[in-house]
Formats: sequence, C-alpha cells, structure tokens
Amino acid sequence: MNELWYIPPFSFMDELADADRDALLRVARRKVYSRHELIFQAGSPGEHVYILESGRVKIYQLSPLGREVIQWFCFPGEVFGLAEVPRGGRREVDAEACTDTDVLSIPHNAFKKFLLDSPGAALLIIDLLACRLRTLGDMLLNLSVDDVSSRVIKLITRLSARYGKHQDQHICLQIQLTHQEMADMIGTSRQTISSEIGKLRKQGILRVENHLIHIERPDLLASLSGASGVPVTAHRTPRH
Repeated sequence: MNELWYIPPFSFMDELADADRDALLRVARRKVYSRHELIFQAGSPGEHVYILESGRVKIYQLSPLGREVIQWFCFPGEVFGLAEVPRGGRREVDAEACTDTDVLSIPHNAFKKFLLDSPGAALLIIDLLACRLRTLGDMLLNLSVDDVSSRVIKLITRLSARYGKHQDQHICLQIQLTHQEMADMIGTSRQTISSEIGKLRKQGILRVENHLIHIERPDLLASLSGASGVPVTAHRTPRH
C-alpha cells in the first residue's frame, strides 16, 4: 500500500528568499474580499495569480445542475489561480472567499517573469501543482469506483494528511468544515455525510469536539481507507 504524500498547506511567501519576496511584492496589489464574495468565476479572463494573506478561499466548479463541486481550500500563504498562467485563457473554476479575506493579486505576465528570474520559486510552484493534480486524480478515482462510505473515509484520510495535527494518541483536523462542504467535495448529500460520520463515531474512530474532527484511531482509519498510515507531514521550514 502506498504511503500518503499530501503536503500540508505552506506559505509560499515564507519559502522565498528575501530578495525574491521583495520583488514579488513590488508587482503585487492587495485586495480585500468579503465572505461569500467571488474573487474570480468560471468564464472570466484568467489574468492574475493570487496569494492568500488571510482568510480562507474555496475553489470549486458548478455541475450542470448548479451543484458545487469543491476541489480544494486555500489557506493563508497559499497560491491559487495558477492554471491559466502557461497559456492564458478563461477560468474553469470559481474562487470564493469563505471568510473576510485579504489577497495579493499579481498580473500573469509579471508572475511568469518572476518565475523565470527565480528558479527556486518556480520549483515550489511545480511541486504545488503536481500535488494538486495528484489530489484531483485521486478524487476522480474515488468518485468513479468507491461507494459512499469509502469516499467519506478517504476524504477524512486526505484531510488528516494535509491538515492533521498529532495530539497524544490521536489526530485533530485543523480545519473546520461543514457537513455540506464535505458532501460537496465527494459528490454526496449532507445527510449522507452526517450518517457516515455517525457510524465512524460509534466505532470509536472519530470524535467531534468544538466543530473539529478528532481521529481517535488513525490506524483503523488507515486500514479502512487502504492506506499504510495517516501521516502528518511536518510544515516546511522557511528557506531564508
């Protein structure tokens, strides 16, 4: 079985050398968005890259029936709006502020020039895109072949690998998600998520406290998900 490899959220800006960070800030513009405000939407020109300074942003698409399909969440320091950088074009997804949010907005051409001048930053972006592509591939496979119970278990496993923090013998997910948001990540209903989480709680695998999920039996969850473990990758140490 494959060890999970998902990287936790990390601050792109903190990874940069001082000179590179200063160069990026010179071409960036700060913008503020209110909760539920769209930062960009599908069909709009993909002209900027964004770095989240504060708040939380969800990246999603709408199905033909108008249902949200959440692809991932962005946290402070993370970069989004990258898909159109190589070739331009229009957005395929929506980016919505989940809370009051501050971002840095950088024109595509300026960001491309920055990456050409900073190979270290370019490698960070490649790493980030590779992880997102792999995550989306895993999600597509889960939707295609897994029943809903397996999809819920694998979603919690992915979340624990990205947002989990060890506390004694259990893992606490450092992200508050509603049951509806979790449902929108795996193509099911809020009621189904509530039911499946209830089953895992009865088995002693999960505990919910202060709206946070605690994984009481990481070994059992890993066994159910087919993974060899539920690792929590340490946060990166800034390079400067």
